Amino acid sequence: MAWFLLLPLLAGLPSAAQARTVYRCVRDGTVSLATAPEPGSKCVAKQIDDNAVQAPNLWGEMGVFSGTLYEREQDGRLVYSTRNLPGSRVYLKFTMHTPPGEPAHAGLGKVGKPRLDRHAKLFKAAAKATGVDDAWLRAIAHAESGFDASAVSPKGAQGVMQLMPEVATEYGVTDPFVPAQSIDAGARYMKSLLRRYHGDRTLAAAAYNAGIGTVTRYKGVPPYDETRLYIDKVLTLYERYREAMGFKRERPAL
Repeated sequence: MAWFLLLPLLAGLPSAAQARTVYRCVRDGTVSLATAPEPGSKCVAKQIDDNAVQAPNLWGEMGVFSGTLYEREQDGRLVYSTRNLPGSRVYLKFTMHTPPGEPAHAGLGKVGKPRLDRHAKLFKAAAKATGVDDAWLRAIAHAESGFDASAVSPKGAQGVMQLMPEVATEYGVTDPFVPAQSIDAGARYMKSLLRRYHGDRTLAAAAYNAGIGTVTRYKGVPPYDETRLYIDKVLTLYERYREAMGFKRERPAL
């Protein structure tokens, strides 16, 4: 039977067996699960306990996607894989939802024209106090909340800088919906992130969005669509705010 390959996809399926080996195979940047090592892929064996309360997620964070489980003969026996290799035949179709499990979100603000009038004195003061680029702080706020002091994200982030409650508490915020408190704390938090990542704005933005622990776990930008969209948005807004504030566009040295 091949249904056991779906244990990492559909937790809780009944089984009379004890444990099985599933191979997580990577080839050309794509991932598949298989009951035997796939030719041409780098595969790692994973032991799956059929009696576990919840089967592990072997896919990673890939959101919702649909795929096909294929059956083929290999070395004289039937094997099953989610990759369509030569000699394969369709066994069944499936839809997989890899849970995000992180506070990442794409941000509530839309990419658009810079809004230099929003909380201008507060951003200027926060930039002066922390040394963090004024344009960068505005780009974060624009992407996070669209400067809406009353904004609350589906993940629980609050205020202009969309601080998570634990971050707000750490930085002494008593009311996350007061712009002065939110911007001051957000700037101090961003300063700590830029220091941690040696000035790397991409990693600082990733950590602001998905958390320091997540960036550490993935040793860089996590593979979340929300985080990648967020980073693209912030970097685009940063250039727009720099231009609007009279700075020349940054270009690569050739």
